[in-house]
Amino acid sequence: MLFGKEHVDRYRETDGAEGHDWQGTVTLLLTTKGRRTGQPRTTPLIYQPEGDAYLVVASKGGTDEPPLWYLNLQADPEVQVQVKGDRFTARARTATPEEKPALWRKMAATWPQYDEYQTKTEREIPVVVLERV
Repeated sequence: MLFGKEHVDRYRETDGAEGHDWQGTVTLLLTTKGRRTGQPRTTPLIYQPEGDAYLVVASKGGTDEPPLWYLNLQADPEVQVQVKGDRFTARARTATPEEKPALWRKMAATWPQYDEYQTKTEREIPVVVLERV
């Protein structure tokens, strides 16, 4: 089972042949700029397409603190995305309150644990929309 740095490395090396399909769902690679260091930080994340965009969830397993990648994209919303062999620049934004219910249902359908994660925290877990630039 891949995850973390090994997941990122194998995904990149194989254009997603290894690492895209993961535990019954699919992942992309999201690269943000570290808000303190300015260094690139890459994270494998479960995703779903939404029109020309991609959706990811800033769950961090339902902890009270958001994931670092989410804090990074709030500081600089220009990110790099890799879906299989497709690498592109995207602009990241948090789904609006009007958009979120439908997008949340879509993401929870692909990874039902998201609903469980939301019950573990009072923090409202964001859905992030990655729009190709």
